[in-house]
Amino acid sequence: MAEREPRSGSSPEDAAAEITTQQTFMVPKKEISMVSDMDKWKRSQANADYMSFILTLNEGVKGKKITGEYKVSETVEKLLDLLGTLDRWINETPPVDQPSRFGNKAFRTWYNKLDQEAEALVSTVLPADGCAAVPEIAVYLKESVGNATRIDYGTGHEAAFAAFLCCLCKVGALKVDDQMAIVFKVFNKYLTVMRKLQRTYRMEPAGSQGVWGLDDFQFLPFIWGSSQFVGHPTVEPQHFVDEKVVNENHQDYMFLDCIKFINEMKTGPFAEHSNQLWNITAVPSWSKVNQGLIRMYKAECLEKFPVIQHFKFGSLLSIQPTKP
Repeated sequence: MAEREPRSGSSPEDAAAEITTQQTFMVPKKEISMVSDMDKWKRSQANADYMSFILTLNEGVKGKKITGEYKVSETVEKLLDLLGTLDRWINETPPVDQPSRFGNKAFRTWYNKLDQEAEALVSTVLPADGCAAVPEIAVYLKESVGNATRIDYGTGHEAAFAAFLCCLCKVGALKVDDQMAIVFKVFNKYLTVMRKLQRTYRMEPAGSQGVWGLDDFQFLPFIWGSSQFVGHPTVEPQHFVDEKVVNENHQDYMFLDCIKFINEMKTGPFAEHSNQLWNITAVPSWSKVNQGLIRMYKAECLEKFPVIQHFKFGSLLSIQPTKP
């Protein structure tokens, strides 16, 4: 395990800005094998650091547009190049003819390429003195694109990408002033690539989300996207189902871009195919939407065994309990 002691009571800023020193890295592995193990997750440093990271970014994009001005660092550019490589591999790996409509087996070919190249890709993002962290951090990248056996994708895979970004912050590759670019550039590009994967290989939603699911695949862009709208002078929660509002503003607001994608992928009345999102239109303010989505994310994703059983723990995101 890591040489450092787990931190406690860290602020979101600490979690996003921490640079580990004298770190002993390890390849992350699963630690949650039964429902009773969930208490270990809830008490873990990984849980505290992960949620702090999510909330840091939530604050960082509050009231901001994707198309606004913000710093784009060299590391962010390298991450965009990495995601561009994954995008190019989709073009080079067309779907195969098969009897079943969903779960195109060409995804496994695409995934095998990532499995082989992940460490090389991550090494291009880290500084030269960070090479020891590559095997640990690369695991989260591989976990973030879907499951090659089931050919599915869900919020657990999305969480792995957030964990990947969190680890890059912890080793100092990403800095506090990268926060807006992490969401608006890197995570947005990740979303674009994941949507392309979902469409190209007809990936199944991971697990049965039931009536609480926001959409079939993502959750975080709704949290950060609702934060973007806090304090907006004209667009209220009731307006996001308005096609004109979506078409005119989706390039500025992550929430609306998600709605646009749902509208492209699904037919029929919005209230029927996306009932939970439809319910949000009745919430009086974006700040209440944002707070509600954070609570929902904790309860319906981070506290659900089917999601967290797949999470992997290493030295950067540790299963060790936080100090009291």
